[in-house]
Amino acid sequence: MASLYDTAGIEELRSRNAVQPHRIKLFRTALFKKALGWGAALDTLPETARLDFSNHIEFQSLELLERHDSKTDGASKLIFKTPDQHLIESVILRPKTGRISLCISSQVGCACYCSFCATGMMGFTRNLTCDEILDQVLQASQIVKEEGRSIRNIVFMGMGEPLLNMEHLFSALAILCGPSFFNYAGSRLMVSTVGIPHAMARFSEQFPAVQLALSLHSARQAVREKLMPQARKYTLDVLRETLVEASRNGKVMIEYLLLAGVNDSVEDSQVLTDYLRDIPVHINLIPFNEYSGCNLHGTPLAERKAFADRLKAAGFNTTLRYSLGSDIAAACGQLVQHKNGL
Repeated sequence: MASLYDTAGIEELRSRNAVQPHRIKLFRTALFKKALGWGAALDTLPETARLDFSNHIEFQSLELLERHDSKTDGASKLIFKTPDQHLIESVILRPKTGRISLCISSQVGCACYCSFCATGMMGFTRNLTCDEILDQVLQASQIVKEEGRSIRNIVFMGMGEPLLNMEHLFSALAILCGPSFFNYAGSRLMVSTVGIPHAMARFSEQFPAVQLALSLHSARQAVREKLMPQARKYTLDVLRETLVEASRNGKVMIEYLLLAGVNDSVEDSQVLTDYLRDIPVHINLIPFNEYSGCNLHGTPLAERKAFADRLKAAGFNTTLRYSLGSDIAAACGQLVQHKNGL
């Protein structure tokens, strides 16, 4: 079976069935740009070729097992099952701006074990393949197509650490940006990382137009190590050098989760200001979404606002974020494989 994204395999089918190249273009446009689904895409081909294409192309890598829709903010959590019976999650975010975003996963579980993230408590099972990453986009696009809308932004902020799955991540990004496939501008894609310097450098070099987000969460080495075990291997000093280089391609997004009594003091904001000084970044201040078994607590809203005001006064572009999908456990840090034995 050929992958939907296998150019050589599709070309062999095209040649074998004497399909004109422009028909393949129509086929891909129907699938990737218009999100019309498999049947509509096949209809763009000559009738004599449809059965052969249908029999020799793997249209879907994941099974959509469940869909949960928020009753408060319009978010949708999609639970997919992989061919080897693992579960992953993606989240469609429908903010009031109308610009729909899709948060996708890159791994089954995660090996980073961040103390504030439910996914890390799962442990790591395996990397997702390129096709499994892209199928989240394809199926979510078809869902919002039925609403008369389209996905504007795609963020790799779901389950897993994307830069620990570089081979498949890079392949997926190339197809997402590819004119013959999804044709997303790099500015509409974002990859979030806990901070792996050599991988960040490779990513920035290969995909300079795609946005990079760093989960920083503290500019104090000791605090960051307690929150994020990866910080013991990659210190803040080394990470800052990588940030400076990555920011040459444009602003880097800094994600900062505000935790009560951990990283939200006046002194914490000053240390953060000093650490990021002279680096073009945009700071996202994120509320903590609590989950069972975690003893951390989020900073109250008034204190989050005060923290944001201090950063703005220091000259940083700062956004105070609000969670979407928390009532269906679809908010940041809440994604987790919640069933076993399928």
